[in-house]
Amino acid sequence: MEKIIGLKAREILDSRGDPTVEVELTTDHFSKVASVPSGKSVGSHEAVELRDADQNRFNGLGVLKAVNSVNAVIFPAL
Repeated sequence: MEKIIGLKAREILDSRGDPTVEVELTTDHFSKVASVPSGKSVGSHEAVELRDADQNRFNGLGVLKAVNSVNAVIFPAL
């Protein structure tokens, strides 16, 4: 089993120019980067987005709260 030695999230812009989260995962042997832009679907089974709601940044669509959750909560828990 690989040991996770790094998990770093950052805010990026998707192909529509909307903020989304990109995460880089690092182990002893490799590093991978992934991002998943939000879809336009809003069905009852969709994942809940964590947006900043700061109207001064990206009309409230920023994802710095989500980035902080990865960096300050999820990574230390791993």
